[in-house]
Amino acid sequence: MATVTINAADGGQFSGYLALPDGGRGPGVLVIQEIFGVNKVMRDICDDLAAQGYVALCPDLFWRIEPGIDITDQSEAEWQKAFELYNAFDVDLGVKDLISTLAFLRGHDACTGKVGSVGYCLGGKLAYLMATRSDADASVGFYGVGIEGDLDEAGKISAPLMLHIAGEDQFVPKDAQQAIHAALDDNPHVTLIDYPQQDHAFARKGGAHYDAASADAANISTAAFFQRHLG
Repeated sequence: MATVTINAADGGQFSGYLALPDGGRGPGVLVIQEIFGVNKVMRDICDDLAAQGYVALCPDLFWRIEPGIDITDQSEAEWQKAFELYNAFDVDLGVKDLISTLAFLRGHDACTGKVGSVGYCLGGKLAYLMATRSDADASVGFYGVGIEGDLDEAGKISAPLMLHIAGEDQFVPKDAQQAIHAALDDNPHVTLIDYPQQDHAFARKGGAHYDAASADAANISTAAFFQRHLG
């Protein structure tokens, strides 16, 4: 496990947390952060993916605002900080930074060449946009917030995409969920999985809405998806 430096396409550099598999080489997975930065939750996800045989990399997407954000969801002050960062975040620049990270990961000595992406919350939307804007080999989004605003890009999806949708997501209204289904249900590249009783962030360990059964189901589906498309 190490910190690496990635070059942005428009100049500047940002960091990322890299976890390598015990075998030394494997497919790559780009892990896309929530609004709390590259924190323990994201690092643990990278470590878990490395244990599954992947080269996992989580870049610092808030570097243009404030580098090195590493906060939790355990206090009101941290939530306020997280929403400030979220509101200041430039999605288009963030996707460009993710594309730079994807290229870095694909070119890493430990990576076999295929690279997927998986994102949570803010990262869930960005994973969807990686499916529409990048050459990622497969992408997975967990309870992405704001996807409904970019459904006009759905026609650009040419690689497998899986989205985990929380039916009681406080940040994704029912009409937004319906719009996502209407736009993507018939897309042969897309798999949508609904968790009707779950709220936002049901897979975040330690979070207020963590549900072990649903989290396990989503993680198992994701693991099988990546095995199928990145292996």
